[in-house]
Amino acid sequence: MIALGESEFKKTGIFDLEPGLWIWCTRHPFWAPGDDYQQVVVSVFVESGGERILIDPLAPSLDCLDIWSRLDETPPSIIIATMPDHIRDLDLFVRRYNSKAFGPMFYFPDQVPHTKLTAVVAEIELPGGLMPLFDARGRAETPIFLPGYRYIVFGDALMEKNGELRVWDSPWNTKRELPALRAMLELPFEKVIISHFDQSPVHTREEFQKALELPPFRWV
Repeated sequence: MIALGESEFKKTGIFDLEPGLWIWCTRHPFWAPGDDYQQVVVSVFVESGGERILIDPLAPSLDCLDIWSRLDETPPSIIIATMPDHIRDLDLFVRRYNSKAFGPMFYFPDQVPHTKLTAVVAEIELPGGLMPLFDARGRAETPIFLPGYRYIVFGDALMEKNGELRVWDSPWNTKRELPALRAMLELPFEKVIISHFDQSPVHTREEFQKALELPPFRWV
C-alpha cells in the first residue's frame, strides 16, 4: 500500500485520506493518447453509516493488484456510479462482493450494466447517509457528499490540469452549471475528490471556490 505523502498521486496505488476513507489510482484500460482525460483515474472507498461503499470503481491495473486484497478484507456492501460514463467495471465488483448497486437512470448503449441498479437521484439520501447532489451539466452526474468526512466526490464536473482545479466546460456552464456548483458551498465540505487529474485528485474548498471563478476548461 502507498500511504498518503509517500508518493505522488500521479502514480498508481492506494492512498489513505482519512480513517475509513481511501482511494486508489489506476490506469484506465481503454485510454489512448489524444483522449480528453488523463490516463490514471480515481476510485473511492468509504465507510459510512455501517456501509462499506465504492464510488466509481475501476478494476486495478496490473501494477496495483494489492487493491483486491484490501477490498477482500473489508468487502464493499454498496457500489455507486456517479454518472453513465462511470458504469465501467460495476458488474465485476457486484459479482465479486455481492454488493447492492446504485447508479444513473440512463446509460450509454455500449455501457448498459447487467446489474439492476437502484437510481441515484439528487437530494435523495443513499445508504450510509451519503447525499447525491445536482450537477446541472446535462450529463446525468450526481456528485456524492460524504457528510461524515466533509468531502464531495465528483465524476467529471471538475478536473485538475497542471495543478489547477477547473470546471469542465458545458453548453450550460453559466446559466445552470455554475449556479449548481455554487449551491454546494452551502454544504460543510472541506475537500473534493475528482476522477481526472495531473498532480492530485484531492483539492480544498478554497480551490473549489477558485475554480468557479476561472474560465471553464476545454480539452485541446
